[in-house]
Amino acid sequence: MTKTKWAVDYAHSTIDFTVKHMMISKVKGSFQKFEAEIEADPQDLTDAKVSFIVDASSIHTKNDDRDNHLRSADFLDVEQYPNITFVSKSVTKAGDNDYNVTGDLTIHGVTKEETFKVTFEGISKNPMSGAETAGFSAEGTVKRSNYGLTWNAALETGGVLVGDEIKFTVELEASKAE
Repeated sequence: MTKTKWAVDYAHSTIDFTVKHMMISKVKGSFQKFEAEIEADPQDLTDAKVSFIVDASSIHTKNDDRDNHLRSADFLDVEQYPNITFVSKSVTKAGDNDYNVTGDLTIHGVTKEETFKVTFEGISKNPMSGAETAGFSAEGTVKRSNYGLTWNAALETGGVLVGDEIKFTVELEASKAE
């Protein structure tokens, strides 16, 4: 197979996150709107090119008050920084179907190099469209403080309200572009 462009099926793709709350539990959320560009040979992802543009205002945690606070200047400041972006710089093989994808992640106007673990889940023929379809899973953890996201509140029992580490989980289904 050769390197080709893949069109993301947004109905079967997600960008989710998890963060500690009150030092004792986890809050999960997702970004409902994003665009991704993938150019890759699924049999050898080491020369793949991947980029994401995430609509920061599409953050969703099943709580309108929390979502609005996350959109505010205390956190993502979506009026000033409407997008979260990722652009891959290198891909290295880490196992049979596992890769490390390193690139520039920009959140809140700050760009840092981050590495995400990606698993190539396989290829199948889509029975509805007949298109060759590939699946990818990715995960990684970033420190929100590295991106200037430092709002917090001290807890009476010690610790803080919102954890510093955010775990991202991405599931992508993409078909070979026509």
